[in-house]
Amino acid sequence: MAGTEIDAVRDLLAASPRSSNLAERRERLDGFGAHYPVPHDVTVVPVDAGGVAAEWTVSPEADPARVVLFLHGGGYVSGSLNSHRHMMAETGRAAGARTLALDYRLAPEHPFPAALDDALAGYSFLLDSGVSPGNIVLSGESAGGGLALATALSLRDAGLPLPRCLWLTSPWVDLEMTGDSMDTKAAVDPLIQREYLTELAEAYCAGKNAATPLISPLHADLGGLPPMLIQVGSAETLLDDSLRLAGVAASADVAVTLQVWPHMIHAWHMFYPQLAEGRQSLASAGAFIRAHLGDGAAVRHPTIGA
Repeated sequence: MAGTEIDAVRDLLAASPRSSNLAERRERLDGFGAHYPVPHDVTVVPVDAGGVAAEWTVSPEADPARVVLFLHGGGYVSGSLNSHRHMMAETGRAAGARTLALDYRLAPEHPFPAALDDALAGYSFLLDSGVSPGNIVLSGESAGGGLALATALSLRDAGLPLPRCLWLTSPWVDLEMTGDSMDTKAAVDPLIQREYLTELAEAYCAGKNAATPLISPLHADLGGLPPMLIQVGSAETLLDDSLRLAGVAASADVAVTLQVWPHMIHAWHMFYPQLAEGRQSLASAGAFIRAHLGDGAAVRHPTIGA
């Protein structure tokens, strides 16, 4: 059954090949999201989050005090509120929290650090709105996963309150593409290949060194970050990004949970309405989030030398 479902998703992707035109690429990703309606019991509310266009999704199960701040995927050049709205609706239901998705600025029009600045503005918006940092989950998919990690690093280095935990799905944390899975998984990954990612990295970096830790957080010191859940599919060229990130986090004494989902492809969560593993992975993320949103106390980066 599972094989049939993931094969159907592969067929859906094959029926809509990626264009070389940037506008058409963006429309393609938004179209995948539009394929799935938002459940009728979920409320969607646009909001200006510190100067960044954003969107609340609220299910009946949501505790209004708890928020999942989400940064979408799309290689820093595509993706939007439209592409992941349905996924955010299910995420909030599973986590028992409101979700706030940010429509951060995209490259090549707005290269690094524009997306990071927007993510930090969105986080500050939550704090300014009275949300306890201990009730915030910082999350992201693919490029959004790398961006979420860069956001947490920036908060830590600034001595600001950190979110309670991180949820990263197939995070892109090595924009140099040095992982072995770039080649070993190329034949089974229907979405992203080295050549395409190289193009995206060049657009985002705009001449800056791709190894810069806030661009490729795999190279960062992760010490002091909150617990993180990393979810990745075994059929992804980005598999090694997650495997290596888990090791770097563990070496820095960060509590890390790594889940490798067999046969799953990049961004499989997006296809949860027709994919059992999509629903299961969101339920697992929801359980992780619920387990960590306890008393809501703020987490701060320890003073060096203290």
